Amino acid sequence: MTAASIIGAIVIGAILGLLGRLFAPGKQNISLVVTVIVGIIAALLGSAIARGLGVATTDGIDFIEILIQIVLAAIGVILAARLLGRRAH
Repeated sequence: MTAASIIGAIVIGAILGLLGRLFAPGKQNISLVVTVIVGIIAALLGSAIARGLGVATTDGIDFIEILIQIVLAAIGVILAARLLGRRAH
């Protein structure tokens, strides 16, 4: 893995994680680092699922792949918030 691909994964992960938080219902008491990690995992899993479905590479923007990644990020954010969320005292 090159430095550029690592930086790209972090940036894409941050964007997907934040979109996941946007679409996840309720308040998520998780850190930005957890959000980015969830986004990176959602990006990787979403790409693998899109490849498996045969929709990973299309002419233009791969909207189906992006939608899969955002849905996975939202699910991941919800799970992370339930498992790791900070409790308010």
